[in-house]
Amino acid sequence: MQATADTLQNAAPAGRSRVGRPDWARDGRDWPNRAHSRFVRAAALRWHVQVAGHGPVLLLLHGTGAATHSWRDMLPRLAERYTVVAPDLPGHGFTDQSNNTGMSLPGMARGVADLLAQLELTPSYCAGHSAGAAVLAQMWLDGLLAPRAMMSLNGALLPYKHAVSPLMAPLARLLARSPLVPFLFSMHAADPRVVERLLRGTGSVIDADGAKFYARLAARSGHAGAALTMMANWDLPNLQPRLAALHVPVLLVAGLNDRSIPPEDAGRLARILPNARVQKVAGLGHLAHEEQPEDFVRLMDDFFAAHAA
Repeated sequence: MQATADTLQNAAPAGRSRVGRPDWARDGRDWPNRAHSRFVRAAALRWHVQVAGHGPVLLLLHGTGAATHSWRDMLPRLAERYTVVAPDLPGHGFTDQSNNTGMSLPGMARGVADLLAQLELTPSYCAGHSAGAAVLAQMWLDGLLAPRAMMSLNGALLPYKHAVSPLMAPLARLLARSPLVPFLFSMHAADPRVVERLLRGTGSVIDADGAKFYARLAARSGHAGAALTMMANWDLPNLQPRLAALHVPVLLVAGLNDRSIPPEDAGRLARILPNARVQKVAGLGHLAHEEQPEDFVRLMDDFFAAHAA
């Protein structure tokens, strides 16, 4: 079911509740797969992480501005065959925000590795959406992760080719320094039409439940500020030269309707990565796995089974 303005209006908080971090008691009251949620101390942060199922460990990492709700429909199905581990990245959802170093790509990689160590779980497989795929690649290249196979879902692994892209990181750094900017954004995001336009801008049409949780997080200044800080500290140009050393089998899934990450990036990556192949999906956008979760569960099953020990 497509999200509507009425659905988003019901999801958006009002007044001073927009200030600060999302609150578990209030914002997490009906959080997807809440029964599998736990809070864990690692890397000097309090992490929100969902752990479910039995079998080989599968690590799922969401993208910028999202949280564990991104896997809401996939996690229960995957938990039938895997021990699924899905954290909120630092500053996102219900996980504490780290300092600027911890919000960088290497910093997030170390943070997730510390969380896994605290949980005493070693992933056999992993999948990352958008920026989550970059965190996984960084972890592998830094020796923090050694899965049998990795899946990138519309992965943000390459620097943007757009003409203004060199200006984006400095602009994000400038905006992230001001606590007023996230607050103003969260006020703006309280208008259901704003989140509706943002989601439509990804090229995806997701159900009303998914849109509700995006709206709820976007209306919290702490979550919005963390997304800005993450972008301000993201350094894909330094990651790109190292990708040729990423020898793990990688499936690069590209939604052909993705308006956030150019679908042709998957082809560029396939020419860089030594053990990668591309899977194109027609009619789906940047949030493809939220549009067709059952199809992506099957895709993961088939790919990971082909690389089982």
